[in-house]
Amino acid sequence: MRPFYGETLANGLMLGTAQYPSPKVLSDAFARSGAAVATVSLRRESGRDRAGQDFWELIRALDVHVLPNTAGCHSVKEAVTTAHMAREVFDTRWIKLEVIGEEDTLQPDVFGLVEAARILSEDGFQVFPYTTEDLVVADRLLRAGCEVLMPWGAPIGSGMGLNNLFGLRAMRAHFPDVPLVIDAGIGLPSHAAQAMELGFDAVLLNTAVAKAGDPAAMAEAFATAIRAGQLAAEADPMPPRDMAAPSTPLIGKAFLE
Repeated sequence: MRPFYGETLANGLMLGTAQYPSPKVLSDAFARSGAAVATVSLRRESGRDRAGQDFWELIRALDVHVLPNTAGCHSVKEAVTTAHMAREVFDTRWIKLEVIGEEDTLQPDVFGLVEAARILSEDGFQVFPYTTEDLVVADRLLRAGCEVLMPWGAPIGSGMGLNNLFGLRAMRAHFPDVPLVIDAGIGLPSHAAQAMELGFDAVLLNTAVAKAGDPAAMAEAFATAIRAGQLAAEADPMPPRDMAAPSTPLIGKAFLE
């Protein structure tokens, strides 16, 4: 696994902390999954609200890397301001940068994203940008100072999996040394395994676990799938073929006349 701003993670699962039915269920999901990173929204934390303090204590108890995000931000100014607040609250330079440009799909505003990434990178942030699989946008983000790319698999919360396999394969091939994370749209463990088989370094998801009938069991299923996909990628899998190929050799076969 490629390091994220110098940090080598224990595994490729990044898990969100929203929408769980209770704090205990959230804790159980992280315990069963062994997730290396917890993503958190500043909107879940309040400096003057006791519930917010309790949530932050819960996150600290998970003993994982914390990745604050700018979820729900629709402008560069809003995203940059939220990022600065998150750095103060969570005491980390990491920030998952979201600048939403379209309401129905929650597609990133890639123009605002690049601008915000540049501003934050120059201010010392280590930016994890939620982006599309567009190679030109990816290049602009890297030039803006990002060292990680987080392309979506599908719209946030849709559970549709990897919608553009060609684009994701192209991104992996075009940026072989850049850590890549599939962010958004993952609905099943098989989707996560597929992402890792493509050579991605991690998968970030939330709804698929938090909204499952048994979030802890689903979290463990995702962890297992991600490990399986990673092992498969490292094992150099066989390429697909257009025609059948016998698995049993013909040498030594008896021929009857």
